[in-house]
Amino acid sequence: MATAFWDGEDKAGSAAPATSFWKAGHTPTLIAAFLYFDLAFMVWVLLGPLAPSIAETLALTPAEKGLMVATPTLAGALLRVVNGLLVDRIGPKLSGAISQVIVIAGLFTAWVMGVDSFAGTLALGVILGFAGASFAIALPLASRWYPPEHQGKAMGLAGMGNSGTVLASLFAPGLARLFGWNAVLGLACIPLSIVFITYMLMAKDAPNAPAPKKLVDYFQPLKQADAWWLMAFYAVTFGGFVGLAASLPIYFTDQFGLTPVVAGYCTAGCVFAGSLVRPMGGALADRIGGIRALMTVYVVAALALAGVAYAPTLAAALGLFVLAMLALGTGNGSVFQLVPQRFQAEIGVMTGLVGMAGGVGGFYLASSLGLAKQLTGSFAPGFLIFAVLAAAAFIGIALVKGRWRANWNTAARI
Repeated sequence: MATAFWDGEDKAGSAAPATSFWKAGHTPTLIAAFLYFDLAFMVWVLLGPLAPSIAETLALTPAEKGLMVATPTLAGALLRVVNGLLVDRIGPKLSGAISQVIVIAGLFTAWVMGVDSFAGTLALGVILGFAGASFAIALPLASRWYPPEHQGKAMGLAGMGNSGTVLASLFAPGLARLFGWNAVLGLACIPLSIVFITYMLMAKDAPNAPAPKKLVDYFQPLKQADAWWLMAFYAVTFGGFVGLAASLPIYFTDQFGLTPVVAGYCTAGCVFAGSLVRPMGGALADRIGGIRALMTVYVVAALALAGVAYAPTLAAALGLFVLAMLALGTGNGSVFQLVPQRFQAEIGVMTGLVGMAGGVGGFYLASSLGLAKQLTGSFAPGFLIFAVLAAAAFIGIALVKGRWRANWNTAARI
């Protein structure tokens, strides 16, 4: 069956949007989605910037450090499917409210009771996974308000909330030095609570939400190859982004002997680059087509990550990480320009499924870097394998673009 696809032009090849972006949707909801996503991502990767301090206190091995920072990523990946189901059953606003309460309560409890073991860090990581699962709520919350010609920009702006990872890298190490890393867990509850109140006042569910369906119907997209391809593509782009965001503080402290605070600043610079270009990636995909944008992204990411494996100096590593994050951030926006065009009726579940795949990719990268360091004494094998995955994603999209051109009603300008 042919499926509608919009690539920045109408069927006659002329510019399509007749209504400006800011008049087409609901701006307060878009802002609320961004704020929720931003602060949720801040705490989702919180264990990454705190990892050097936590590892020193609890005497963790490199593999344990890698697993600790990867656990929130995996938990968030799995919970995104749950949140995707909730979005389509009870609406994105209520789903987001429930998730925020769980995260705030979990962090407050961890601060009061303390985290004094490796198992405790894993338990905390599962709670933080609810913050990572915000992805499957914030994006449909914003997306349902906007027409197809503005999907890339709407999803990109809401998705720019992954810039919250910058906040964690900038402030968590310094606060940990002043007050202790456990106190940071309690301090995080303050901005989270403020955003929760703002979210409840500003967010509004779109009136065109699809009618609830049977549980089994939500997984119908998995019968189509396109769903699996989109999941695989996002596993590389978002998986690379969040895996690096969680792992770079450990990399910089272990590889170059930086202090946790300086490592946090270096990480923040890299993550900021990837966060900044996410909406640009969506807008670029609106203009030239998500497929063409992604093909470029994978080439750049593969070369940059392969280069990082052999970077001789901190300056070289920083430059390559920034380049990789720019590519991966652009790719994140590009993938989610495609998803609502192909699966508009199942956007809640598809956001959850694709987001889950991205989280699994991030879990793999973060955990494999720690394991590589412990087994070989170097992070290089972990970076090289992920570079190969980026190259494989390039080959994959090159293989499917012909079929997508033939079967989708409006061919992408590739």
